[in-house]
Amino acid sequence: MSPTTVPMRLAAPEASWTIETDVVILGSGAAGLSAALAARPMREVVLVTKDTLAAGSTHWAQGGLAAVLDPADSLENHVRDTLAAGAGLCDEDAVRALVTEAPTAIRYLMRLGASFDEGAHDELALTREGGHSHRRIVHAGGDQSGAEVQRTLDESVRLAGVTVVERAFGLDLIVGTTADGRRTAAGVRVAMLDASGGVESVGEILARAVVVATGGYGQVYASTSNPPAVTGDGIALALRAGVEATDLEFIQFHPTVLWCGPEARGQQALISEAVRGEGAFLIDAAGRRVMEGVHPQADLAPRDVVATAISKRMSEAPAGVDDHVYLDARAIERIEERFPTITAKCREAGIDPARELIPVAPAAHYVCGGVAATLDGTTSLPGFFVVGEAAATGVHGANRLASNSLTEGIVAGTRLGRALSWNLPEAPTRRETDPAPAALIDSYHRAALRSAMSRWVGVLRTPVGLGNAGRILDTLARNASARVVPTRQAFEATNMLTIAAAVVESARVRSESRGCHRRTDADGPLEEWTCHLTVRLESGDIVVARGERAVESRVESPDGAVLP
Repeated sequence: MSPTTVPMRLAAPEASWTIETDVVILGSGAAGLSAALAARPMREVVLVTKDTLAAGSTHWAQGGLAAVLDPADSLENHVRDTLAAGAGLCDEDAVRALVTEAPTAIRYLMRLGASFDEGAHDELALTREGGHSHRRIVHAGGDQSGAEVQRTLDESVRLAGVTVVERAFGLDLIVGTTADGRRTAAGVRVAMLDASGGVESVGEILARAVVVATGGYGQVYASTSNPPAVTGDGIALALRAGVEATDLEFIQFHPTVLWCGPEARGQQALISEAVRGEGAFLIDAAGRRVMEGVHPQADLAPRDVVATAISKRMSEAPAGVDDHVYLDARAIERIEERFPTITAKCREAGIDPARELIPVAPAAHYVCGGVAATLDGTTSLPGFFVVGEAAATGVHGANRLASNSLTEGIVAGTRLGRALSWNLPEAPTRRETDPAPAALIDSYHRAALRSAMSRWVGVLRTPVGLGNAGRILDTLARNASARVVPTRQAFEATNMLTIAAAVVESARVRSESRGCHRRTDADGPLEEWTCHLTVRLESGDIVVARGERAVESRVESPDGAVLP
């Protein structure tokens, strides 16, 4: 099957205005806000978000932030747990840097005004989540950790004097060349949107540093825990600019998303892993434990293991139920106090979690791959940086360890912002001409795209299903046209097509089961696939190739065996 051909530029009106600044940041989650805050004392910073400041994934994070704060825990334990979850594809140096800086990140947020839940003796309350060997998850308001982090950073960024531009869509990267002929980022083309998503004007924000912090692409699936804004815009923008992405096939499906019926679409309510950390467990419709005998950590196994086990159990249709299982949280004392948001969401669905089983099913949750970048945000293109979920730094490998994502966003964003405050990239001396032609697909096609991805490219993947998905996406791509009316919805649909096509092609090429990528025709990981897959666009064609081989971890488990 030939690769899907996608637009190399988003069609939009000509630019009618220009802004110049030191740093422009796309995205307003934890990573983007942290970068803006760290760079601001020395640099002029413009932060662009296509919605309001708090519309991204950070606000919705329930679990919390992972960091070693308990004297009984250790950095080595956190490193070991992260590498084990990552299924052989983590970059150990990046993992060690994250784990080492995580406690400082928590204290930094507290100095900015974040209020985290306290336990006994005025110490921070710590909980445990899947894949963690110790209690090391810091939380706020029980299950409102992301909202507290978002609030804290929102206020800090505004007080620091960062220029925030809301309802502005980052269309495409402006690329230039330096005096010695090297390509470098020169800014970004931006569409200003009205309340309905229509384009009011298009302009250019010219900057020495362009930062993408736009999050993942959960919305390419019909069922996801992600909010509507998470459509893969930054990763698609990077691909069109000639920057490689990596490991896009590794999409983490959260095992326990509230099941609200077979017709439910869009963002679904998350039932945090912390609920299982407090003693809840999974059962099927026949009352049998789902995780019994599957993994030594049972219901607190890594997310890929739990999501796969649930999917396999649903395929057996116990008691005639093939689309969900149940979470039994009835033994958790004062569940309404510990998990107020979750309790409220359950009650909205007519379920009392203190007395009734909670119906759950896996849904798209987190992207482990992304634009190839270091933990400092550096990419292959000078002047272009990526942090947060949009970046593949090597921290998460083939499967993210729970609650490492918010921590990574704070650490990576702060590292990048600090580096930019010290030194800005070299300014370009001239601009490249924009690639042609520009095109969009109509937002009408989003439903077919998302349905195909959920049906054929979910937790369990088959060669036939991946082929079906590819053919559907190819059909949609042939509808791309410069005549489609430019709107936020059309921009998003076109980006979603680019990302979906890259995911399908990557999943087709990786003929093994590893981490979040599970194929029914492969029982497990294969030695020859202990490598990354790179994705790039060549004249609009998705090209996937084997990239760098993952470096073998030398971390030892307690019994002396080398992990993973």
